[in-house]
Amino acid sequence: MALIMSDVDRFEAARPRLEAIAYRLLGSSSEAEDAVQETFLRWQAAEVGRIEVPEAWLTKVLTNYCLNQLTSARARRETYVGRWLPEPLLAGDPMLGPADTAEQRESVSYAVLVLMERLSPGERAVYVLREAFDYPHREIAEILDITEAASQQTYHRAKKHIADGRARTEIDEAAARRIVEEFLAAATSGRTEPLVRLLTQDAISVGDGGGKVPARAKAFEGAVAVATFLRGLFKPGPAKRAIVGGTAEIHIAIANGGPAVLAVVDGRVVGITCLDVTADGIVAVQSQVNPDKLVRATERWAAEGRGEAPLHTI
Repeated sequence: MALIMSDVDRFEAARPRLEAIAYRLLGSSSEAEDAVQETFLRWQAAEVGRIEVPEAWLTKVLTNYCLNQLTSARARRETYVGRWLPEPLLAGDPMLGPADTAEQRESVSYAVLVLMERLSPGERAVYVLREAFDYPHREIAEILDITEAASQQTYHRAKKHIADGRARTEIDEAAARRIVEEFLAAATSGRTEPLVRLLTQDAISVGDGGGKVPARAKAFEGAVAVATFLRGLFKPGPAKRAIVGGTAEIHIAIANGGPAVLAVVDGRVVGITCLDVTADGIVAVQSQVNPDKLVRATERWAAEGRGEAPLHTI
């Protein structure tokens, strides 16, 4: 059934919210865009005039599509080469969605996206809809075809899983930049001791290359092991230049609301390293170097017209 312009406009008005929900659920911008496009196709095929609350209908269709994708993703990731990590998004990306409250900012932080991989698809959906978009449990129950009591129980269970994995630390942009500056100064000093001082004793470092770029799938564990690895990672050399296709410029960035290190070669983002910071120090260093998961970041970097000089080159 053909849509009239007002129906298309109504969908487009909902698109930013739908994309933000899908990104939090799937951890991938391209998969989020596909989910929203599939929702549009179903909207196009529906008898729109008989839908009483279009926004609720769209959210239900999108969320259930994402749940199916999450279920199949578990099987796909069994054959994924190396460690699977979410796709980081740079500051200002509209797909990050609302960031008015601490809960909304936390729900899209890179650390929480990683932790959400522990949740079942249903737990993840309830957590995202409640924590990030403040849906009442009554509406969540209708979206997921469960009872309101089940929604409440699932939310508390999901929130406990997330809370068990991290201690919340709010970091503003100025503090994030200082953390990255200090981190880079230590990482490029040629010594492990400055890095060890920044890391927690149980710090880890892991990367996602998707089988296309070398990355450490098995985590380095412990401050000394992580510091030793990072010292080598930030040491310039022809082997690194050959892998990324040139000299990488290292910039300060904010990704998913937190401190990050950005590696850029000829305007192309080749790596984003997200730093998970607690009151005790940096607890995780997670690097995304899979080129498939850096396309959107490259587009945003180009659109921003960054003029700042790099802090380091590799």
